[in-house]
Formats: sequence, structure tokens, C-alpha cells
Amino acid sequence: MSIKIENLWHIYNEGTPMAITALQDISLDIQDGECIGIIGRTGSGKSTLIQHFNGLLLATQGRVSVDGVDLREKKSDRRRIRQKIGLVFQYPEYQLFEETIEKDIAFAPKKMGLTDDEVDERVREAMRMVGLDHDMYRKRSPFELSGGQMRRVAIAGVLAMNPSMLVLDEPTAGLDPEGRADILQQVQRMRDEAGITVAFVSHSMDEIAQLVDTVIVMDQGKIALHGSVREIFLQVETLQSLGLGIPQITALMHLLKQRGMGVSTEAVTVDEAKEAILSLKRGCSHV
Repeated sequence: MSIKIENLWHIYNEGTPMAITALQDISLDIQDGECIGIIGRTGSGKSTLIQHFNGLLLATQGRVSVDGVDLREKKSDRRRIRQKIGLVFQYPEYQLFEETIEKDIAFAPKKMGLTDDEVDERVREAMRMVGLDHDMYRKRSPFELSGGQMRRVAIAGVLAMNPSMLVLDEPTAGLDPEGRADILQQVQRMRDEAGITVAFVSHSMDEIAQLVDTVIVMDQGKIALHGSVREIFLQVETLQSLGLGIPQITALMHLLKQRGMGVSTEAVTVDEAKEAILSLKRGCSHV
């Protein structure tokens, strides 16, 4: 599933004294199977932008098309599109309400009119994708789980609609390090196994570096930067001027460089940093 955004503007309370321009002239293409990261300070327009992906918000000006269909057109089936583009808001576990995990995940598929067998298959597959054993967890209350496990149940409830794209708004917010690592692992698994297109909003540069292919940097409702992970995190001064940082491992490599080590500062992951340091060591050993 692809999304094409052309000259998108969004104004809250348009035509009133309370009007606020949240997005300004945004143009963007998201290709099928891509994993895109969206970063920016609070209030930069990230959450407003992603709510246009499946028509929860409609453009004030401009055009948002999903597989070639303009979401503002009457012929667009926004209900179907919202099933195909699953949006997971911050703290999705607050939306859990059923007495068992199985019933909670099954809620949306049942509303879609699927048969009992189809619903059961969707629940089993969604639980497998988020790493929850069906037989072990299906009859348990979601409120007996850890924070990370509850969030996985909430994500499974969206996956049970069999979306082609998953939009995650700060999916690790409020979790401990173990819970954050767990969620990131499950998202990576979904990408690898199901080929789901992912849009990932985060304040963590380390999460972005670990997970995504392409990064969009938002600032004051505009796209300030757009490029590959490496291209974006090489622009240290620009990011700092926007109130953003770089991955911790990249910051470490810059520090080592400042202290006289001839390491590359382009590393954005631990594995890349390890290889850069080993390469330097191998070079020194041949001198």
C-alpha cells in the first residue's frame, strides 16, 4: 500500500480566531514495504501528519492519496482504508477493555463481519506476530500483564485487521528498557516476516537508527529534512538547531574522533560502530 501526499496543509479551527496551522505544504511519498521514521520536537506536526495517512484527519488544502484514491473524494472508502492502514496511538493499552486477551484482539475482526473461524485465525496470527503464545495467553486478562505485554496485545488488536501498513505513534513511550527493546524487536519481526509498511514516530534517535530506512524531520509543521538514516544523522549541527540529537552511538564516535582516534563518525548502530573500531584496530596492527 502506497501513500502520496501533495502540498498538504492542515489548519485546526479554520476560519475562527482559534485557527492553528499544524501542517504547511507537506509533500511525501511512502512506498509499499518501506519503513519510515518521523521525528521532531513536541508540537512539530508529527501526530497531525500521521492521522492524514488513513483519513482520520482530512487535508485543509492539498491531496492525500492511498493507492491512487484521494481521501477527500466521496468515492473513497475510508473505513476500508482504516482497516488497511492500522494506526496505533500512544499508550494503546489504555484502550484495552475485554476480559481476556483473545476477546480484545478479536473485537475488530468481529466488527468486520468475519466468520468465527476467520476471527480465530486472525487472533492466532496476530498473537504470533507480536510474540504472544496463543494457548498460554488467550484466556488471561490483559490487565494482568506487564506494560510491554499489554502494548503488544494492543498492537495485536490492530494487526488482527490484517493491515498493509502499520503506523506507530511513540510505541515505546513510558516503557522500561526491557519493554522498549521488546516492542522494537516485534516491530522488526513484523517487517521481516510480513513485509508490512511501517511509519514510526519516536523521540528516540536510537530507536529510529535501529529500525527505519528513511527519516523525516518535522519542524513547525514543515518537513525540515528528508533522507536516509545516515544522511540525516550526519547533519549534526542542523539537528541540534532543530532541538534534536543524534543516536548515542554516533555521539560516541564523534567523541572518539575529537580525542584523536581516526574512526568514522558515520556509524548509527552498535554493529556499525563495532566494525569501524575493529577496522581501525586492524589498520593500526599493520603499521
